[in-house]
Amino acid sequence: MSTAGNFTVYCAEQYKNAKKLTGKEVSELFTKYRVWEYVYSCFESLNTTGDKYIIEDIDLYIEARQA
Repeated sequence: MSTAGNFTVYCAEQYKNAKKLTGKEVSELFTKYRVWEYVYSCFESLNTTGDKYIIEDIDLYIEARQA
């Protein structure tokens, strides 16, 4: 797996723990709102931030797609 791919999985795991979700719930949420693609495409910039920022950024991304 690529570095960006590994980072995408890492982000999903951090999000799961922060939101107290199951792996299945995160997978469904990330698929529904295309978060997988977003995190993968933003690897270069997100990789330089901390876990708290990543969680907040994913939340904002999902909120923007719910409207």
